[in-house]
Amino acid sequence: MNIFSWNVNGLRSVINKGEFQKFLADQRPDIVCLQETKARRDQVMIDLPDYEEFWNSADRAGYSGTAIMVRKDGPGAVVGVTPDLPADLAARYGLSADSFGDPNAEGRVLTLELADFFLTTVYTPNSKDDLSRLDLRSGQWDPGFCEYMVSLRERKPVVFCGDLNVAAQPVDLANPKQNEGKHGFTREERDGFQAFLDNGFIDSFRSLHPDQVKYSWWSHWARARERNIGWRIDYFVVDERLRGHITAADILDTQSGSDHAPVVLGLSLG
Repeated sequence: MNIFSWNVNGLRSVINKGEFQKFLADQRPDIVCLQETKARRDQVMIDLPDYEEFWNSADRAGYSGTAIMVRKDGPGAVVGVTPDLPADLAARYGLSADSFGDPNAEGRVLTLELADFFLTTVYTPNSKDDLSRLDLRSGQWDPGFCEYMVSLRERKPVVFCGDLNVAAQPVDLANPKQNEGKHGFTREERDGFQAFLDNGFIDSFRSLHPDQVKYSWWSHWARARERNIGWRIDYFVVDERLRGHITAADILDTQSGSDHAPVVLGLSLG
């Protein structure tokens, strides 16, 4: 089974460039998890007859949003679909609208239950250049999302993926010293990622490639992608119980169309 995750930064734009179609033809994914779709399904002009589609679009038009597409003749049927964080958990962590909006009404989380595991795609809120959303990240979103993943894990193994908006280690960004304490590389955000690892999950890419330097996002400024001045902020985080089933973990850094590259996870189950 091959599962891909891609922050498309506007699915309609990637389709208009022809890059999403190229990606599907080249990779033939069993499952595609998307973040930052910035659209409802009825706004996206593409026919995907080979896939069953699941969407969670933001209340706010043209913003955020997630989707998962599962190949109909693929390795597993979908037995359940859950959008967003559970309302009781969001309330317990005080997740509500701030000056940017309600993070649990922005289509940021979408979970499918498959026969052998839960699969969640997530578009984690950005802490912002001025760190004005860091308290939301560190005190509400990150611990709330972690608790949700742990609660699913009590029922069956869990895989979650997406744009987590954090570089977990210095090797995960080109200029760690210059970016220490800046959004995406604060101690609080990195601690939030570490909490997943402390609760029975592994970073699939680092599990297979402990020291490899490869990035999944590049700024639009100063030819950053051309110069490979990037960050690895897109992940597949996998239940420790599935470690022996991981057959591949990679970043398709030559795929264009977005400022993010797709990431891929290979799993052998059954």
